[in-house]
Amino acid sequence: MGNTLISQISDVCYMAGYRTSMQIVADLLVATDQSGQEGIKTTSLLTKANLSHSRLSKFLENLTGAELINRIEYDGKNTFVITQKGRQYLESYKKFADIAGSFGLDL
Repeated sequence: MGNTLISQISDVCYMAGYRTSMQIVADLLVATDQSGQEGIKTTSLLTKANLSHSRLSKFLENLTGAELINRIEYDGKNTFVITQKGRQYLESYKKFADIAGSFGLDL
């Protein structure tokens, strides 16, 4: 996935002001995807997604449960890596956001 898709998803996510759950999921997946194979730690996700720890925990539970990201625990610290399924979700989200936008709707 290129930077073009990531920037387009970010643009879609912030056009409306307040974010929906779908936009937050996209933000989390984009941040995780950008971190590559090294993964991203919880603190970095908190900062990039601009969420409280309790709210982030709920989203991460859903994302790992849906197998969109993998949680890797090492020395008591969590690192998150996007899965192929997560990348497919981002692609589908982008297509859906484009279609909704063509009808004048914001997600």
